[in-house]
Amino acid sequence: MTSTTLRTSLRVRCLREGATIPEYKSELAAGLDVSACLGAGESFELAPGEIRLVPTGLAIAIEPGYEAQVRPRSGLSSKHGVTLPNAPGTIDADYRGEVLVPMINLSQKPFTIEHGMRIAQLVIAPVAHATVEVVDELEDTARGSGGFGSTGH
Repeated sequence: MTSTTLRTSLRVRCLREGATIPEYKSELAAGLDVSACLGAGESFELAPGEIRLVPTGLAIAIEPGYEAQVRPRSGLSSKHGVTLPNAPGTIDADYRGEVLVPMINLSQKPFTIEHGMRIAQLVIAPVAHATVEVVDELEDTARGSGGFGSTGH
């Protein structure tokens, strides 16, 4: 099989003991799994409706021209109602602080986050910078100014 996958580097710095290095769990996975770093044996409950920043114990460096998109893990979302309130979140190439993952519990039951639990995924994606041009008019399209739901059911 010929791979057409873009390649770039992701440099990772461990900020705390017990931090888990992000990794792809299959050959063609789009995202690197990211884990909670709470301290060995530590955990906390995420109450229904609660939003909390979960530390990863990692700082990363992304190549210029790329971003890291922080996305929910499908299993946590579909099985437990635990997801990310700002999905996808963006980590810019110039950010060097700890990667913190905002998590929300949309279920009716408390959910326990444990040290080392896979909580999100990072997708490294290219970024385009636009040249902003102020104009007096925009060209017409078939959709025009039709908003939400205007292109179908």
